[in-house]
Amino acid sequence: MAMPPSSTDAEPSLRQAMDHIPQGIAIFDAALRLVTSNTRYRGLLTLPEGLVQVGTPLFDIALFLGTRGDLGSGDPVRLAIERVNVLTAVAATVTQRMGAGGQMLEFHSSRLPNGGLVISFADVTDRVRAERELERMNLSLEGRVEERTAALTRVNSELEVARAKADAANHDKTRFLAAASHDLLQPLNAARLYTSTLIERAKSTSLAELANSIEASLTAVEDIMGALLDISRIDSGALKPVPGPVNAQDLLRKIEVEFGPMARERSIALKIVASDATVLVDRTLIGRIVQNLVSNAIKYTAPGGKVLVGLRRRGNRMRLDVIDTGIGFNRDQHKLLFAEFSRLERGARMAQGLGLGLSIVQRLVTALGLTLELDSAEGIGSRFSLFLPVTRALRPALDVGPVASESSFGTLNLKILCVDNERAILEAMQGLLTHWGCDVRTALSLKQIDRERLLEGWYPDLVLMDYHLDQTSGLDAIEWLRHNVGGHLPAALVTADRSAAVRALAEDRGVAVVTKPVKPAALRAAISGLAGQRVPVGKKLA
Repeated sequence: MAMPPSSTDAEPSLRQAMDHIPQGIAIFDAALRLVTSNTRYRGLLTLPEGLVQVGTPLFDIALFLGTRGDLGSGDPVRLAIERVNVLTAVAATVTQRMGAGGQMLEFHSSRLPNGGLVISFADVTDRVRAERELERMNLSLEGRVEERTAALTRVNSELEVARAKADAANHDKTRFLAAASHDLLQPLNAARLYTSTLIERAKSTSLAELANSIEASLTAVEDIMGALLDISRIDSGALKPVPGPVNAQDLLRKIEVEFGPMARERSIALKIVASDATVLVDRTLIGRIVQNLVSNAIKYTAPGGKVLVGLRRRGNRMRLDVIDTGIGFNRDQHKLLFAEFSRLERGARMAQGLGLGLSIVQRLVTALGLTLELDSAEGIGSRFSLFLPVTRALRPALDVGPVASESSFGTLNLKILCVDNERAILEAMQGLLTHWGCDVRTALSLKQIDRERLLEGWYPDLVLMDYHLDQTSGLDAIEWLRHNVGGHLPAALVTADRSAAVRALAEDRGVAVVTKPVKPAALRAAISGLAGQRVPVGKKLA
């Protein structure tokens, strides 16, 4: 069996993504020591290898540039100190200076909430040259109006191009985060699937503790990466709420599926109170808020405690409560709860984390224009209450019945077709599903399905399809399969793309969505629901 990828496999992907950004980027910690940088950073500044090593002080880099003459004439030490002060004195700065190669460099620096520093810069020589040329031409404009009109139009056009490039540069961080999200979630998803198989096969063996430790590490990586990406998307304005009518019971069922195993493992009674209400919310963002609240409630409740999730009508709104019998907190600690990288001392002893969950909750609540209340008593428990607008009721959600347990899932006799353009993910998915008792066939593309005649004499009960395939989208591939196999073919989209647009497209076509990294409980729930939609062999379409 192939060994599961290490959680550190994500780091080369992140560095590779950074190296594709046209700007130089460097990140320094609170002590102004280098954490990471990309190839463009070293190339534009023409730095020696020793000055781009992790831990290099920002002052050493500035001193090297001052000694070389990049910072002008004068005492290199004084010039280095002045340069560091310019970059760190205020929350954000924009400066320009000449580079070692005579090019004009524009620097953007921003202080991080933890005291660190992010510096990005680009070669803006063409833009500056165009601006200077425009200024020179304006000085000699009199007497040469006709001659200069055409030239001025050309220069203005060049200036617009330069400005457009500058505007595009401002969005590079958002695009980088989107690319990093997809590139990092792919290997993490494969690692998740491999580890799930390893855990089930290692039960009652000497490897069980090791397998569970790997799973815990992957979960920590996923939580941290998801939190940082969420904060960046919110702060950059890339996260746009799309409210719509949502069955509250759908949200509650998802919470039960996702956190039921976690609660049972910690010997905590998780009670979900059913609701027939319909609320007007952004399904994805509300789901993220409730996930964070329930996750915190379980983490900070001792074994034998209780967590309750339910809705109550309050006027023209529904109040969604997450109540626990956990460690609780005092009123004077409220602000500390919602601060980034801030955790209560007792909570830090109970569970690992960065203290980002409630910070994300606060940002999302603000972005959605909702109200969040909290009430708590130290040593007794807490209640977080989110007020949601009510709308006209939808038709009742389809009840697919209880989620199959790990012990009973292997008895299902399902034929499953998995399509993904990542071979490692297919191998991991096949290993996990086969262990659950499924007959699995895999393909990297529709062409492989057709070329190898995978469907001849073999009719899948359902299909698990990646969204980003090499030559088509997963939704179009599902349509192709339904056209060739039967329009009733149950299908789920397994994707790292968590945008509301993709989820809406999938729902329009009657396709379920499972997000990467795939959690075994969520995958089991999706397969269980899809299995209930399949058509028995004797009732296939003619």
